[in-house]
Amino acid sequence: MPSPLKGLFVGALTTMAQTAVTAYPESDAAPTSRVAQPVVIGHRGASGYRPEHTLASYELAARMGADFIEPDLVSTADGVLVARHEPEIGGTTDVAEHPEFADRRTTKTIDGIVCEGWFTEDFTLAELRTLRARERIADVRQENTIYDGRYAVPTFDEILALRAALSAELGREIGVYPETKHPGYFTSIGRPLEPGLVAALDRAGLNEPGAPVFVQSFETANLRALRGQLHVGLIQLLDAVCGPADLASAGDPRRGVDLITPEGLADIATYADGIGPDKDMVITRDTDGVLSAPTALVADAHAAGLLVHPYTFRNENRFLPAQFRSAGGDAEYGDAFAEYEAFLRAGIDGLFADNPDTAVAARAALFEPVR
Repeated sequence: MPSPLKGLFVGALTTMAQTAVTAYPESDAAPTSRVAQPVVIGHRGASGYRPEHTLASYELAARMGADFIEPDLVSTADGVLVARHEPEIGGTTDVAEHPEFADRRTTKTIDGIVCEGWFTEDFTLAELRTLRARERIADVRQENTIYDGRYAVPTFDEILALRAALSAELGREIGVYPETKHPGYFTSIGRPLEPGLVAALDRAGLNEPGAPVFVQSFETANLRALRGQLHVGLIQLLDAVCGPADLASAGDPRRGVDLITPEGLADIATYADGIGPDKDMVITRDTDGVLSAPTALVADAHAAGLLVHPYTFRNENRFLPAQFRSAGGDAEYGDAFAEYEAFLRAGIDGLFADNPDTAVAARAALFEPVR
């Protein structure tokens, strides 16, 4: 049956986004979000400005006005949840510079993809503590590399403690939006992510209706199981090309596009409170990379009672629609505000942004408190 939490989360998101009633600007294309203001999710923190998944990145996101900070969760050898984009850490830490770990380099198959490198599940937390984070896309974010080597790999408990401290200091509730990364894979090697996730939220007093928490996953089975263990919002992530790994392993050929039919969305609504689609599923791009017209996804998802939080918004030319790119290379900033406006007017309920300050400013331009 549909989750009883949906009404609570629409109300909670409205409260988090602002404390006053909002008025949309006069326009024939006024936003149609189901919440008073769409929420801004600091994607891996403020990863446009600091190496991703570091306490410094999460803190900066909150100080820039993000409503949520987003850690991707993987497991260590001793079962501790830590924040990394993937279990493979060769691209996000200095592990390759540690000769004592040279023999840990290996090849694994994760969700059908062959990966080579160093993996969190082969390191204890104490060993990971000897490593330092690095900028993952240094060719685009060269300025971020000045912070290489300064920050450790954080645990989920540390992130939750930071969230609480920043909420108290800033006088507003900072939410947390964890993603279980490759949950089926971690279960298959005896390191399931879900028990530690539930326990951490319990310890932090966040496993209750209305808490500022969403738990997200690209897989479906673990979200269905978590529905009976968590009292927080659940978000089904959707890839525009690939299908959920757990469906693929079961021989189910459905891809993300097959799950966004009205029937597919109705099924998602039986266990989740919203969807996190690739933003190209909300507004498509043509063959030249130009942003086109919105699809029916937002309207269809809202009709199913689901929130819509697309990913990922970034300022650099490499990631922007063609018509919003500036002169210069991939690393130059383009007209990110034009992209934000198009999606906010399409009625989304929130968005994942590497540059939370830009997202907050774009939102403020469309959603103004009544004074």
